[in-house]
Amino acid sequence: MVEFTLPAKARVKPGRTWPKPEGAKRLKEFRVYRHDPDGGGNPRLDVYFVDLDACGPMVLSALIWIRDHVDSTLTFRRSCREGICGSCSMNINGANGLACTTALADIDGPLTIHPLPHLPIIKDLVPDLSHFYAQHRLIEPWLKTDTPEPQREWKQSKEDRGKLDGLYECILCACCAAACPSYWWNQERYLGPAVLLQAWRWIADSRDEATGERLDRLDDPFRLYRCHTIMNCAQACPKGLNPARAISKIKASMVKRRV
Repeated sequence: MVEFTLPAKARVKPGRTWPKPEGAKRLKEFRVYRHDPDGGGNPRLDVYFVDLDACGPMVLSALIWIRDHVDSTLTFRRSCREGICGSCSMNINGANGLACTTALADIDGPLTIHPLPHLPIIKDLVPDLSHFYAQHRLIEPWLKTDTPEPQREWKQSKEDRGKLDGLYECILCACCAAACPSYWWNQERYLGPAVLLQAWRWIADSRDEATGERLDRLDDPFRLYRCHTIMNCAQACPKGLNPARAISKIKASMVKRRV
């Protein structure tokens, strides 16, 4: 049997247990991943106790409460707090999701929070998404046309507009990419579920006139064909989208143009 061992510096060790807030009647335990790559040392799990009567109802609310009242060095991303921007994506009790839309009431017992898996860490719960965004730029996510621009707007039929449902809602939170084993193994060359869903969004757009060029850009053994339909992407998406379906449609378009 093959055994895998993490490098000594990568092993997560027990961290500091912070005091419980005085006078709190409803407490929830949080075990939060802490790591500063520039500071050296191993990652650790610090333990915090959150006063549920003093913070909002979501996981992000509790993290903000910890940062404001217990430990100001705790680092994480957040912006809209409405499930729109994707900034607060992280791994919560083993599942990727958005901290701002994950309710504390839906999780029994302690919460263990890690950054998105299999991505470089900038600090604590902040992953480095530079490569992910570079891959998104690669697909050129904008309308490409040869037809002169209309004076007011590009019009679509209701049917053509409907083809974008389940695609345009992607917020590039990277939850699906960080849940995809194929992306873990080949992320230097495989574009991953989020970027490929975005690619299909522009291929499927009736106003775009660069379908052949877009398919040529994706026609690569690694960029597209490392998807093995594991379906972790659909399970992880906090918006309920199905990147695997979009990837299958790109593959079908590849076949169709060769027949």
